[in-house]
Amino acid sequence: MSKQTYRVCFCFRRRFRYTASEAPREIKTIFEKYSENGVMTVDHLLRFLIDVQKQDKATREDAQSIINSASSLLHRNGLHLDAFFKYLFGDNNPPLALREVHQDMDAPISHYFIFTGHNSYLTGNQLSSDCSEVPIIDALKKGVRVIELDIWPNSNKDDVDVLHGRTLTAPVELIKCLKAIRAHAFDVSDFPVVVTLEDHLTPELQSKVAEMVTQIFGEILFTPPVGESLKEFPSPNSLKRRIIISTKPPKEYKEGKDEEVVQKGKALGDEEAWGREIPSFIDRKKSDVKDGLDGNDDDDDDDDDDDEDKSKKNAPPQYKHLIAIHAGKPKGGITECLKVDPDKVRRLSLSEEQLEKAAEKYAKQIVRFTQQNLLRIYPKGTRVTSSNYNPLVGWSHGAQMVAFNMQGYGRSLWLMQGMFRANGGCGYIKKPDILLKGGSDNDIFDPKATLPVKTTLRVTVYMGEGWYFDFRHTHFDQYSPPDFYTRVNFLTQMS
Repeated sequence: MSKQTYRVCFCFRRRFRYTASEAPREIKTIFEKYSENGVMTVDHLLRFLIDVQKQDKATREDAQSIINSASSLLHRNGLHLDAFFKYLFGDNNPPLALREVHQDMDAPISHYFIFTGHNSYLTGNQLSSDCSEVPIIDALKKGVRVIELDIWPNSNKDDVDVLHGRTLTAPVELIKCLKAIRAHAFDVSDFPVVVTLEDHLTPELQSKVAEMVTQIFGEILFTPPVGESLKEFPSPNSLKRRIIISTKPPKEYKEGKDEEVVQKGKALGDEEAWGREIPSFIDRKKSDVKDGLDGNDDDDDDDDDDDEDKSKKNAPPQYKHLIAIHAGKPKGGITECLKVDPDKVRRLSLSEEQLEKAAEKYAKQIVRFTQQNLLRIYPKGTRVTSSNYNPLVGWSHGAQMVAFNMQGYGRSLWLMQGMFRANGGCGYIKKPDILLKGGSDNDIFDPKATLPVKTTLRVTVYMGEGWYFDFRHTHFDQYSPPDFYTRVNFLTQMS
């Protein structure tokens, strides 16, 4: 028996006892098979790693390292049952190969799911929390590869702030965010970081942003040749340790109510606070229902870009040259948005609700679009508490950038974090081939189709361990002990 304690009310302690974990019968059976006289030697353990764990590349050195970490100094010749059981539950036996990038990283980035943040600068809720570079650093340290910044003129209109526009969020200077990205972009992954900008600036301030970006990012900034658009996205391998800017092509700056609202800082209704309808669909409300889209949920700023040449005349050329991934929503409804241009790739943004409605009629078109272009999905505007949504809808339709509020909490975020622990935690996961198969409409994957089962995953849950492994022995607030949870380790069998 062992004692566990936690503090309550500052100076008092509560104590409870728990029984030491004992290896289940199935684990004992495996140990007996791969041991001799109660000891699992290096050779025994190596055979276990290859036969049971399916670690085909395991070596005697790997096995010896496991023995050294799981055994005491007096028992480095092999593992006893308790040490073997400790190894199975320990960090040296993760369910995924966390430290190794094992997928092909030479395909265009449109062939990968990318770990994507939404409003990456917010410390809390979407309406009144502070903006800071700290959440950006935290996200990058967790492997996030897409950082979103909303850039606005500051109160004096002589510099650039980052804030959630038309809300009461307190701003942070853009230069702080850029420096944080530069310092921490590749702390945990060498693969490229995409910075998506929602641009609400004058041409003069766009020039200032261009100067900041080029000075801070320097040679690691990826830019396409002057005057050219990408016909195909480069691969993650070719963009290692590079930073990429993505935003809509610059347009003429329009002063108006949006800026006045920010300056006044007054409390806003939901529709004002979360953006106007998508310009492409404002005059098409009847056809919107048929197309599966209505637009009052859009806090994204990817305007239609059919007048791009006309509007570019006021935009500073050095700012336009920074944009490697062009974003935008063409006029004409969802069918126009999903058209594939063989001579130009781009990024399209849809809210979670717009995706679900569009998928009712245009699921295959969405999949085809994402085979060459990037699709970003973001939370609907009513998620003021920074909650998240089901990412599987976006992933099953090929959306690469399923944007999440990383400062939140809950099952959806856990699912996102678990997904991107795969492939070495590098932030890029290769799409399954079924989402990349081209050809006629009959050959394109239909996410709504019922397909035969190819593989069954059977999970046997042997036991769970309590909170004391992962939580400090203290209270979460001034009066209460921790909420108990269960940690589950499992052995899988494919059939």
